[in-house]
Amino acid sequence: MSLKNRLLKNGLASVFQKGVRVLEQLFLVPFFLTAWGAAYYGEWLTLTIIPSVIAFSDLGFGTAAANSFVLNYAAGKKQRAANISKTGMYIITIMVLAAIAISTFSIFILDYFEVFDKTLIDREEAIWAVSILILTRLFGFYNQLIESYYIAAQKASLSINFRTLVGIVYIGAGLLVLLSGYGIVEYAFSQLFVMVIFNTFYWIKGRSLLALFKSFKGEKDRIIIKDITNKGFGYLMSPVWQSIYFQGTTFAVRIVLGPEAVAIFNTARTLSRSVNQLLNIISSSIFPELQYEIGQGNVGKAQKIYRFSIVTSFLIALIGVLFLAFFGLWFYKLWTQNELIVSPLMWYIFVVGILFHAFWWSSEPVFRAKNEPYKFAFAGLISAIVSVFLTYFLAQWYNLEGAALGTIVLDLLMAIIILPISANMLQMKVRDVFSKGIDEIQDVYFFLKNRFKAL
Repeated sequence: MSLKNRLLKNGLASVFQKGVRVLEQLFLVPFFLTAWGAAYYGEWLTLTIIPSVIAFSDLGFGTAAANSFVLNYAAGKKQRAANISKTGMYIITIMVLAAIAISTFSIFILDYFEVFDKTLIDREEAIWAVSILILTRLFGFYNQLIESYYIAAQKASLSINFRTLVGIVYIGAGLLVLLSGYGIVEYAFSQLFVMVIFNTFYWIKGRSLLALFKSFKGEKDRIIIKDITNKGFGYLMSPVWQSIYFQGTTFAVRIVLGPEAVAIFNTARTLSRSVNQLLNIISSSIFPELQYEIGQGNVGKAQKIYRFSIVTSFLIALIGVLFLAFFGLWFYKLWTQNELIVSPLMWYIFVVGILFHAFWWSSEPVFRAKNEPYKFAFAGLISAIVSVFLTYFLAQWYNLEGAALGTIVLDLLMAIIILPISANMLQMKVRDVFSKGIDEIQDVYFFLKNRFKAL
């Protein structure tokens, strides 16, 4: 299958996956409210913070192992790839066991201080439900490494479709529990049951796509352990700087301008960033193919994918900016039922930030594809800290408009820093990205035109 066909299949699969994720977030809410009531459901959401936080602890090591596996497999280093798979599974299992121990201790401490006694949910039910949900999240630690098998087999769209399907099953299982009148323990168990069944199938199918595991027996390797651990901490920095940015800017607005300003600030930022969901689709579509071509040493193909990603993301962002500039404030008033008022200047500042975001977000896959997380992580950390400080000071001088300006400084700095670095990593200059990127868009346009004619 050609590269363009794979990109098209990845893109379509990513669109469906994004739709199911939105459905997961929105569809069951009315059923939760009907079955449990608003207050009880609110307590449940509070309890889920615990497993959600624990889930972040795998963002580094699973990604590091997965990226190392794909790069070595694509480069023809089959024995090393098998060793990385074996060692990666070992490291992830250690992480799971450590997380179980930490979770058990945390639940014990929370119970000792009677935290679970202070909720509307029965204490024993709360403890059981949280424990089961934590176990569910821990089983998910293996997903990134398993996904790398599909990427290595150039079947990334199949992996995306499987994860879309399991998302639908999660919704169905949850709906069945709620309609049957069961509570939080049964709901949590239904999610665990689906995760165990899916991961078992996902793992077996992924391994079957590669002849590697029939010909090579992986071994644990201390050097690989050190490499995965080192790069794992680099990937762990991403949720750290993102938390500093989002929570820090929100906190700065709260200190300077008060709680009502926070509501206006966060809702306006959330709506303006809706275009970013489309950029995520581009990023997730091109990443598997970009990584595989880099692993094989096909620099020319990797450059074409990169140029296509940058220019396409910018065009989508530009269309999104124009749409939000003309219709965004109207939709915001409708969305908030005229309860919150956003000044046009503040809104336009947020909207312009989308263009800067497009440049660095579409460059980010290069760092993951080459398994070099630290440059991106440090750029994000520095930009986040600068943005938080500027948000605080500019909010004092120019109110919410100043806060918005301070917020988009992160996107501006990231675009200035990340775009040239990522281009250089692929042996390109920034001017080449745009001068040749238009050609990639034209090629894709004619390719899609011919495909639709054939249909």
